Amino acid sequence: MKKFTVISAKIPEELYREFTLRVPEGERSEFIREAIYEKLQKVPRPDKITELEGRLNRVEEDLSYIKKYLAELEVLTYHRGRVNVYSFCIDDIDRKIMDYLLSHRGATTTEMAEALETNRWLILNRLRRIQKLSKRQLGKPVLNYVAGERYGKRKAWWIEEEFTEH
Repeated sequence: MKKFTVISAKIPEELYREFTLRVPEGERSEFIREAIYEKLQKVPRPDKITELEGRLNRVEEDLSYIKKYLAELEVLTYHRGRVNVYSFCIDDIDRKIMDYLLSHRGATTTEMAEALETNRWLILNRLRRIQKLSKRQLGKPVLNYVAGERYGKRKAWWIEEEFTEH
């Protein structure tokens, strides 16, 4: 015989009255057990959800890996000048960052933070997110960070010219 554990639950008085009318007194515990069991069958187990999330992440990584190599082989191509760099922006801050980079060809995070009157770390995090997202979708990042000097700027972010040509 199975070992049972006692639980208690607070339910609205109206629901309790309905419960006592419909379910005979000797069968109430069994009724509640079955109701809980049926409801649990509909809810996925947390370990199964975690496993599915892991599998989905691996599939996404594999797909981005394949896209990257297809882009390098130029089998999967993006049309030069047709990539909308704003498609990687999620809000006005991202669009302002793109506007600034497009008009100045490139900039440091400090320059952008001063121009946009915001935090330098916010700018940096947004730039990294845009870079990562574009690399995942296109196989090549739209933005690149160059630590050395380029066009008179050091440690600056640049929009790749192939994406800005029209």
